[in-house]
Amino acid sequence: MLKFLNRVVGGSGTGVKDLPYNIGDPCPSAWGSWSHFHGTSKDDGSPVSIFSISGTSAQDGHLAAARNGVKRLRTVRHPNILSFLHSTEVENSDGSTSKFTIYMVTEPVIPLSEKIKELGLEGSQRDEYYAWGLHQIAKAVSFLNNDCKLVHGNVCLASVVVTQTLDWKLHAFDVLSEFDGNNEAATGAMLQHAWLVGAQYKSMELAKSDWAAIRKSPPWAIDSWGLGCLIYELFSGMRLSKTEELRNIASIPKSLLPDYQRLLSSMPSRRLNSSKLIENSEYFQNKLVDTIHFMEILNLKDSIEKDTFFRKLPNLAEQLPRQIVLKKLLPLLASALEFGSATALALTALLKMGSWLSTEEFSVKVLPTIVKLYSSNDRAVRVGLLQHIDQYGESLSAQIVDEQVYPHVATGFSDTSAFLRELTLKSMLVLAPKLSQRTMSGSLLKYLSKLQVDEEPAIRTNTTILLGNIASYLNEGTRKRVLINAFTVRALRDTFSPARGAGIMALCATSAYYDINEVATRILPNVVVLTIDPDSDVRLKAFQAVDQFLQIVKQHHEKTNSGDTSGASGIGISSMPGNASLLGWAMSSLTLKGKPLDQAPVASANSGTPLTSTASNASSVMETTNTTSIHRVSSDMDFADQPAPVSPTSTDGWGEIENGIHEEHDSDKDGWDDIEPLEDPKPTAALANIQAAQKRPVSQPISQSKPSATSLRPKSTVRALKDEDDDLWGSIAAPAPKTSSKPLNVKSAATVDDDDPWAAIAAPPPTTRAKPLAAGRGRGAKPAAPKLGAQRINRIS
Repeated sequence: MLKFLNRVVGGSGTGVKDLPYNIGDPCPSAWGSWSHFHGTSKDDGSPVSIFSISGTSAQDGHLAAARNGVKRLRTVRHPNILSFLHSTEVENSDGSTSKFTIYMVTEPVIPLSEKIKELGLEGSQRDEYYAWGLHQIAKAVSFLNNDCKLVHGNVCLASVVVTQTLDWKLHAFDVLSEFDGNNEAATGAMLQHAWLVGAQYKSMELAKSDWAAIRKSPPWAIDSWGLGCLIYELFSGMRLSKTEELRNIASIPKSLLPDYQRLLSSMPSRRLNSSKLIENSEYFQNKLVDTIHFMEILNLKDSIEKDTFFRKLPNLAEQLPRQIVLKKLLPLLASALEFGSATALALTALLKMGSWLSTEEFSVKVLPTIVKLYSSNDRAVRVGLLQHIDQYGESLSAQIVDEQVYPHVATGFSDTSAFLRELTLKSMLVLAPKLSQRTMSGSLLKYLSKLQVDEEPAIRTNTTILLGNIASYLNEGTRKRVLINAFTVRALRDTFSPARGAGIMALCATSAYYDINEVATRILPNVVVLTIDPDSDVRLKAFQAVDQFLQIVKQHHEKTNSGDTSGASGIGISSMPGNASLLGWAMSSLTLKGKPLDQAPVASANSGTPLTSTASNASSVMETTNTTSIHRVSSDMDFADQPAPVSPTSTDGWGEIENGIHEEHDSDKDGWDDIEPLEDPKPTAALANIQAAQKRPVSQPISQSKPSATSLRPKSTVRALKDEDDDLWGSIAAPAPKTSSKPLNVKSAATVDDDDPWAAIAAPPPTTRAKPLAAGRGRGAKPAAPKLGAQRINRIS
């Protein structure tokens, strides 16, 4: 038969060329004289099953029965009956003889006997699968007998096939006929083609051709006997060879035995109706049947029932046959989520089942549903997707993330829920490496610029952590504009101590991206200030960072003296021994699989400081921070009086000039000047308070009884200093020392600079108190603020 079909497909004969399907490999078995082949559609390549039967004469009995089967299958539709797609009948000439062939195309299936061998189920899992399959075949037979008044006439193991989702379906309709018990002259297909049915499958009245008894019997009598034969073949594992073997009940489950015996009753009128078999047998009451049945009628369930079911489903799925879960339950669950009939709790079960698939199968069966769910307006679904992104994020392609996923995820950055904003931020650990440079610089960094001044301190901290993690995925130009200003101007000046610590760690982890000038003029001055931070953890990190960056400067000095300038750009943290512990900050509840920083490998999840997980986690830290670290940048030492080294313009890092510094060369700016705000630059009241808190230093209270340092400074001092050089220290809010000191004279410092290089930073005599820090912090050419004391004296009440 295969050689014949190959000749037909090759072009001999007529008719089969018009078949819109390709005939593939044959199946080992098929019902009756039919041949079963795997096939594919010529249009889209989708799989199908192709059944064929041939005869030398158009009036051949097998062909006549096959025509009846094709006609019946085309007209009868039921979920548990094989789905018909296409059929054709062709005549092929081979020399002097002609062959007539009927082709019938259906959904892709394989014979039940072959699928049982392939699955290899045993014990309770086998019984559950058989119960589900028998339940489906019993529904199909009940539909034919009770609803359509049809008799299949040949129910057995060979007439059952299995779909790709492991559903059992009934086919082999060649003997199917109407049941007309009142018309004695009726000549249905059963009377004409009963010889096609094997003798071992015939009930006693059919074997004797007692048509009078058959007409007096109920419509289900013959097919109920066939169901009994099917049950025997299933549990015995052997094909029925003779009717007497049906009396061997050793392999039949005890819960099914009473129904089995009633199906095979010697009196046709007493045989069990297939509809009663479904209703009354306790054998069909098991976890697999109940679970699949609930999923199939999910639309009829209320929200409480759905929530209860989906909470139990992940644990229940582990107890069910794995292959049935993946091929049957998983598609049902994905479809329910995609079309909105399932709740957000179903996402947990979907991802758990998907974790049992191979990477290729996961990409085909689960990922398309997940991508569609990102467009859902249900906030609970969005939260579930973001919470589990580490389970599927690596399987998403860069194109899908950039074009389909990120536009929907980005809406969470501005969500009113702080929890959702934080989840969105954390998801970028997985998604950011797959984004294009255009998306990162044009969209993501703008959102992060807002989150770094978020009202929630944990979100501000995690934004700094995220920037450190994704630094390796930014291009060189973006890194120069972003990193230093984001870490020093904002993170190191945050009132929340973990945020300051995160800024220090981020600088250390991204040290490979800074040249020696940036290290010496912008990083070290900002970090040194935190060595007197009120928080001990911040101080410890600051000392470690100072040691690391000083080592970088020393190595540059040694290479410069030796004439080697190849390392002038800086040395990464990976080359600094003993600093691996500084990278613990980069870890979070989301594991970044296989995506460590190129220059700064991420420490293990069990070491280092974890990512601040929720805004509530920061509340307890804030309480102590507000009481003990309110003066973290206070100092009596007036750094504004010292000549500042020339450095690139220091900006807020996100588009706003921080210190009013205007240099002659705009091209030297390292700030984020070209990153414009996403929305109106005017912040809300809450954000304005946070920004103000980050920008202004908090000085220790000065006793009113002692003279203010402001009165000791000439009014022209600030202006003269700004004219001579930009005030680098003003951008980091210089702390006031605890001891009193006399402000340095700018002019005298400049005079002795050539002779005494230490004069500019020498400690002044501790005879007078320094002026408050706020008065010494310059803002461009802005005039000094009026003295509050003078205003109170001149006020007349």
